[in-house]
Amino acid sequence: MMRRRRKIEEVNNHERWIVSYADFITLLFAFFVVMYSISSVNEGKYRALSDSLGDAFSKENYLNTGQQASSVNPIQIGTPPTAIQPIPLENPLTAEIEKRRELSEEILRERIRLKQVSDQFEKVLEPFIDDKLIAVIRNNYWVELEMNSELLFLSGEAELSPKALPVLKKIAEVLKPLPNAINIEGHTDNIPIDTVEFPSNWDLSSARASSVVQEFVKVGINPIRLSAIGYGEFHPVGDNKREEGRFKNRRVVLVLMSQAFSRYGANDEERAKLLNLAPPGSVTGKP
Repeated sequence: MMRRRRKIEEVNNHERWIVSYADFITLLFAFFVVMYSISSVNEGKYRALSDSLGDAFSKENYLNTGQQASSVNPIQIGTPPTAIQPIPLENPLTAEIEKRRELSEEILRERIRLKQVSDQFEKVLEPFIDDKLIAVIRNNYWVELEMNSELLFLSGEAELSPKALPVLKKIAEVLKPLPNAINIEGHTDNIPIDTVEFPSNWDLSSARASSVVQEFVKVGINPIRLSAIGYGEFHPVGDNKREEGRFKNRRVVLVLMSQAFSRYGANDEERAKLLNLAPPGSVTGKP
């Protein structure tokens, strides 16, 4: 009778993977050690190399001839780039607003100046104003002096009377320090005049305005500021059917213009350019 062999049961070992993992880690460690040893830097060698390069390019280094080594300048290759400068762009709207603001300030200064001038006229011409021979008319853009022709001229004449000269001199003293333009306007009544010297009221009114302008030039007002205009009988301020109205219409009107606007509201650029030669507040000398 044969003996039955005992069957040995196989046991599964679940810890065998640790051996393989340990081998892998060991090899990986060895790999990094080798890599580190290859890439390790010899600090002493690099320091010596750095010092030698510094001595070679230093400005303190001298050549064997005893001359100082020239500094090394980089070689320029190609055209250096041009620095781009920003171009200031003016905003048209901003410029227009600024221009209007400056104009508004100038208009305000002009109004104050014209008020001061009218006050001066009223002070120095008070006796003639009381006698209704002169009237001061104030406006935002000009000042008017209405002078009756009886104060300045004989009937039918354009030559200034002796009593007119002191009056015009007082007026000129107020006007001379100013840069403003001055218009002299001659007016007549509607009674026709027909003489050899003055064929019409146009001629008489123009000649009277011109006589006043010439007198102002004599006393020192710059002629560039002056203009003479003859209106004849076509701008009456009184009723020509009555003597009182005709008396008012025979007149010479001095108009001191604003720097900012002309009397009739239109800009006068050419006159402004001329008047800018005399800054506000300066005394205009003789021509």
